[in-house]
Amino acid sequence: MDTILRPKTVRLVGRLIAPMVDENVITVAEQREILANLKRLSEKGEILSAITPRLIDMKELSAMLSIGISNLKKLLREGKLPIKRRLIGKSCIRFLNTEVIRFLLSEEPVQKVNDSGP
Repeated sequence: MDTILRPKTVRLVGRLIAPMVDENVITVAEQREILANLKRLSEKGEILSAITPRLIDMKELSAMLSIGISNLKKLLREGKLPIKRRLIGKSCIRFLNTEVIRFLLSEEPVQKVNDSGP
């Protein structure tokens, strides 16, 4: 995996901004936020989410996607929606909200579902 930022660069930035914290140019909280995001960027290729990850149900997912539940179920059944299902217990299905948001921001096309049947 090609990373956008090398860990060595993250350490360098940490050393460069340390004097700014000592002189109260930036706060310790800001320093931690900067370094945490840079570290995540170097390791995973993305910054930390500002959204708290939580599990959502079908109703919430359909609302986020602005589609009906029947269309949502059809998209999931046909594998046309790249959002991973999470099985909670034996029959409770949930989805991770951050995956949904990532999908919505990706501009990845979804194939149209025909409601009239096969």
